Amino acid sequence: MKVWLDGHLVDKQHAMVPVYDHGLLYGDGVFEGIRVYNHRIMKLRSHLDRLEESAHAIRLTMHYTMREIEQAVRETVAANGMKDAYIRLVVTRGAGPLGLNPFTCPKPSTIVIVDRIQLYPNEMYAVGMPVIVAKRPRIPIECLDPSVKSLNYLNNILAKVEAIDAGVHEAIMLNLDGQVAECTGDNIFFVRGGRIVTPPVSAGILNGVTRLFVMNEIAPACGIAVEERSMRLEDLFTADEVFLTGTAAEIIGVSAIDGEVIGEGGVGPVTRRLIAEFKARVAVDAPED
Repeated sequence: MKVWLDGHLVDKQHAMVPVYDHGLLYGDGVFEGIRVYNHRIMKLRSHLDRLEESAHAIRLTMHYTMREIEQAVRETVAANGMKDAYIRLVVTRGAGPLGLNPFTCPKPSTIVIVDRIQLYPNEMYAVGMPVIVAKRPRIPIECLDPSVKSLNYLNNILAKVEAIDAGVHEAIMLNLDGQVAECTGDNIFFVRGGRIVTPPVSAGILNGVTRLFVMNEIAPACGIAVEERSMRLEDLFTADEVFLTGTAAEIIGVSAIDGEVIGEGGVGPVTRRLIAEFKARVAVDAPED
């Protein structure tokens, strides 16, 4: 495997950042997870736009232009010769002296990793995935805006630990008002009466690229209406279907929440239509915009 590190392609085992990098010391940096389908980089420009917005939000001045980063991503994909892959694009604050001051770091570090990823077992895409509700709430927007895709993921990780301890792969996170926000690594939707509902960004969520792809392109192509509104757990428990979306996860149905069966206890018909449409679109000509 080749990794692009600050302008150079290096072997995976030699791709290293300094121990004084503030990304390591303080979680100070931003990232994107991106998919490659049939040699096409899915929604690359949308991911680059969000990376730039996240960097701006934490006042991280990029060392490379977006055009240069795009070229670095394409170069790394080509160097690894993978038809289908997962990209992790990371920009850290860079190395600097100890202490929280980010402006003591003279140059950020930019990293492009191209590899494979599988979050959930293949069989769960066919039969659905049980999840739990995390006891740990989502960080409020006022404290750390989840729309900033930063390297600080400890809130999500601790909720993920709850899921692992419960013997499942994912956990639903609520905001401090008790509203459904998102999962540890995925956005969440429910279906009732053939209509899709998902929490708004104001609930404290990452506005996922796959979330938007489903809302703005996949669902309309299937003739399915989508509504953004605040939701509570009872909305999920009484739904016909629940499903999750994410770049790594793609689209996966939820079969049960906290042991309570959702709908028919599998992947519902609406979710199956969305999955089929998603797969058809990315199989040959995945959109890069």
